[in-house]
Amino acid sequence: MLQHSIGVVPDRRHGYCLDDNARALMLMNVAQGLSAAERMKWTLAYAAFVQSAWNPDLGRFRNFMRFDRSWCEDEGSEDSNGRAIWTLGETYACAPDDGVADWALHLYDDVNKNMAPLGSPRAIAFAMLGACAVLRRDPEHRASRDAATRGGDILMRLLGEGRRPDWAWFEAVIGYDNPRLPQALIEAGALLGQEHWTDAGLETLEWICAQQVSAKRQFRPIGSESFHKEHNYLPFDQQPLEAQAAIEAAGSAWLVTGNTFWREHAMMAWRWFFGDNDRGAILADIATGRCRDGVTPRGANANCGAESILAFQLSHYALMEIVPLSTPLPREGGMLEPA
Repeated sequence: MLQHSIGVVPDRRHGYCLDDNARALMLMNVAQGLSAAERMKWTLAYAAFVQSAWNPDLGRFRNFMRFDRSWCEDEGSEDSNGRAIWTLGETYACAPDDGVADWALHLYDDVNKNMAPLGSPRAIAFAMLGACAVLRRDPEHRASRDAATRGGDILMRLLGEGRRPDWAWFEAVIGYDNPRLPQALIEAGALLGQEHWTDAGLETLEWICAQQVSAKRQFRPIGSESFHKEHNYLPFDQQPLEAQAAIEAAGSAWLVTGNTFWREHAMMAWRWFFGDNDRGAILADIATGRCRDGVTPRGANANCGAESILAFQLSHYALMEIVPLSTPLPREGGMLEPA
């Protein structure tokens, strides 16, 4: 799973990363229409990358790998480490193959015993989501209960420190993958019986959703140019990762509340892939499964990197979880046309 591309052609100069292989393993947990042999082939490829990335000497995952399969670093970012924990939890909970699920739990337990606490809010949220996935299968898993409790306490403290009358958020800046923070509180609150966490998650998710809707009622994700601006944000560049996060977090909120607002917001984010955005740029291609790298002030970024393709694919399966088959579908050729 190479990181980047030039157009639709993979760009070997940038090699691989843990983040993308972790996302790809998540996709194999839920993908449909594959033979058992093909699913296992790719599952083992991505799982092997995650296993190889673990550096027990430092108690951290590596992230970046060169095309020649040599690692660029001994320790990756906190966010990549949190995402790896999330992937292991999801794989234990969702992998169709029991052997893969057993491997995921074994590594998950090893990582939790040997990794120093994470400090990045997003890394904490990712790890909480992994813990919640484990708890859905094994409600008595002590390490996961502890991780979810510790993370929930930290996010609630950050929210208390960051909140102001016009800013219901955990930080003074809005970065990337923003809905993951409230999503983690919603899921952990529901599983651990911490209703005030769930309420705070729903409130902050509703707030970030409001920031990501334009006056034309189009999904407008926080742009990457905003990441260092306090109490302010810009509309470009818009990335598929943000639409995926919005859809999946809305799915968590819908499962807890049953409020149709969350399904509608997920559909708004889904339409963003197909041109319902600030530049009318069509990013996703249902025929090939590809997705372009985002919306810039000039239109679509024509490159089709791994993160973007995986964001589109995972968004599809997340949407199918919250849009029941009884929902009226668009006309033939529409975005939810039956296969």
